[in-house]
Amino acid sequence: MSTSTSAAGSRVERAVAASSPADVESVELTAAALDSTAPEYLRELKAELAAAGYQPATLRVEASLDETGSLAAQPEADRLRELLRAASFVGAGRLAVDVDRVADEAAAEPALAALAERAERDGVTLTLDGPVSV
Repeated sequence: MSTSTSAAGSRVERAVAASSPADVESVELTAAALDSTAPEYLRELKAELAAAGYQPATLRVEASLDETGSLAAQPEADRLRELLRAASFVGAGRLAVDVDRVADEAAAEPALAALAERAERDGVTLTLDGPVSV
């Protein structure tokens, strides 16, 4: 494990060392402020943010898994997957999920684990803040 961490660290150091400052401001978007997750909307939003000198770094979303059973958790899991796709689409490297309530951890954990796996495949870092983890 230390080898992969060291290799990843050296990749980051090399990439940053070969970089130059960009004239953009990193911003955290909130999911509640998005009018839509449709590709057309996200494409326009990304272009408008870039034109204004902003680069989305994080998309923050509030989640509530306050229903019991895996079927009840599915709509919220679907919404989070859609927001993960939106984060990736606009170029945000992180999806920050603030989980305020969890009624059934046994039902929530598989849904969040699947979300974490999807985030890894999409190159987006998933962070969870709340009473559940993956």
